[in-house]
Amino acid sequence: QVQLVESGGGLVQAGGSLRLSCAASGSIVSINVMGWYRQAPGKQRELVAIITDGGSTNYADSVKGRFTISADNAKNTVYLQMNSLKPEDTAVYYCNADIRPVVGLRYNYWGQGTQVTVSS
Repeated sequence: QVQLVESGGGLVQAGGSLRLSCAASGSIVSINVMGWYRQAPGKQRELVAIITDGGSTNYADSVKGRFTISADNAKNTVYLQMNSLKPEDTAVYYCNADIRPVVGLRYNYWGQGTQVTVSS
């Protein structure tokens, strides 16, 4: 069984920084893509940033230049460094990963979510 466990959320003032972490554990042959999504109250879940096993990254326009996604492949962990946070960044942040738990199979997994609140 594969699990994604997030940490690092919290309350921060506008202009501040937070770093989120997401560690994948369990039966893992390989991880193809890891990323972060967020969902604010009353809104749909949206992509924040993703990183491939080759290191390619993609960001939502709203976070470009402020957020940085990185990964430690040896630890099956992805990070999201969030700088210059704005009140509109307030949301539940979810880790997501495309993982091969066994050879020949590929599944998409979600973490439980971590709350990020940015006060003005």
